[in-house]
Amino acid sequence: MRRFLRENSLSLFFLVLLLFTLLGQSFAGQHDHNAEQAEHGAQAISWGRYVASSDFWGAVMENWQSEFLQFSFFIAVTIWLVQLGSNESKSLENRGLESDQRQMVGGHAPQNAPRWAKTRGWRTAIYSNSLLLVMTAIFFLTWAGQSVTNWNVFNDDRQLHGEPAIDWLTYLRDPDFWEKTFQNWQSEFLAVGTLAVFTIYLRQRGSHDSKPVGAPHSETGTSG
Repeated sequence: MRRFLRENSLSLFFLVLLLFTLLGQSFAGQHDHNAEQAEHGAQAISWGRYVASSDFWGAVMENWQSEFLQFSFFIAVTIWLVQLGSNESKSLENRGLESDQRQMVGGHAPQNAPRWAKTRGWRTAIYSNSLLLVMTAIFFLTWAGQSVTNWNVFNDDRQLHGEPAIDWLTYLRDPDFWEKTFQNWQSEFLAVGTLAVFTIYLRQRGSHDSKPVGAPHSETGTSG
């Protein structure tokens, strides 16, 4: 068990943080929702009902979709785009898809390589892009989830104010949907952009997201 925890400590740490923050969000969101309900003379709801509501999952999906969009973009653009001195960039001479030898594909694959890295054709093509494909698919699924759940919340709010509900396609053209979308997107692009620049000049000893402390500012794509 100790070996398992040590070898998987990074993913387990963030899983615990995810569950803890989801729980905290659910309790805080329930109280905020019930306070708003009280202002309109509506009945408060239980925690379990709130967790199953579009109000809760709309807020969750807003954050999740923007995170997966950030990773999808970063995975894709770092194939071709580089930043001199950044630890978040690969070295300038390795721009592009790189050679089969460097990527250990086909005849260059070691004996313990994944099976689809050894074969040629469509399997290797899919596996070569599997990270981007999965991240992008999750982005579109969570973005669709955000649109549906926030549409329900939007119509509930209209009902409280005595206004008629609108259909989903109409909501997709509404500023409410795009304001929620863009405010999450810009924060993700700000975060990843500043990290790429900060790693040129700043260091954190022992971190994979930092160059070695004594590395020159111009050194690109190395980890401490």
